[in-house]
Amino acid sequence: MSYLAGEDMRGGYGAADILRGCAIAVDRGEIAVIVGPNGAGKSTAMRALFGMLRLRRGRVLLDGRDIGRLTPRERVRAGMAFVPQTDNVFTTMTVQENLEMGAFLRRDDISESMEEIFGLFPVLREKRRQQAGTLSGGQRQQAAIGRALMTRPSVLMLDEPTAGVSPIVMDELFDRLLEIRRMGIAILMVEQNARRALAIADRGFVLVNGGNRFTDTGHALLANPEVGRAFLGG
Repeated sequence: MSYLAGEDMRGGYGAADILRGCAIAVDRGEIAVIVGPNGAGKSTAMRALFGMLRLRRGRVLLDGRDIGRLTPRERVRAGMAFVPQTDNVFTTMTVQENLEMGAFLRRDDISESMEEIFGLFPVLREKRRQQAGTLSGGQRQQAAIGRALMTRPSVLMLDEPTAGVSPIVMDELFDRLLEIRRMGIAILMVEQNARRALAIADRGFVLVNGGNRFTDTGHALLANPEVGRAFLGG
């Protein structure tokens, strides 16, 4: 059984179902990537896993425990962290204050965690006194991921982490995600750069119309000619 699993998830906004029985899973020390066309339900699936969308059917399991009734705050306490695509930092606070806000549920000494984040993202140490709203797009994403890691999560969920950044910054972010995976953290992300993301993914999920069209390893999906033609640009 996977550490985090959404099974037969069905739900949406209002009367319409956006998710139509999709299944998503990731284990600790893995990277799982959700890809698919616009409107496929990728971000909605992430919100459902994090408790921001109530499912009409299906369940979400964390380490074998049904967490369907837990609020997002309670899921953070249980070990989940979610970084949305936008509005993911406190723009008027400094970088260091953003990281401190990430530890708002903790009552222990956070200095060691802070140093770990600065080691993972050295630019954040350089910019620690700078307001997060003045950072570049890539630096802001690093601050958002660092803030999420300050919760000491077992699962890190990222919605479009490389949106709007240059190819060089994208590669740097993916390199950092590989380091985070080596910490034993489960990483689940929605990513628009499907080909690059699947290259580092242990698992990949191709969603279409709220359901699983393809589910396989990242490399197997990259090698699948139908996936390549329909979803990866040939």
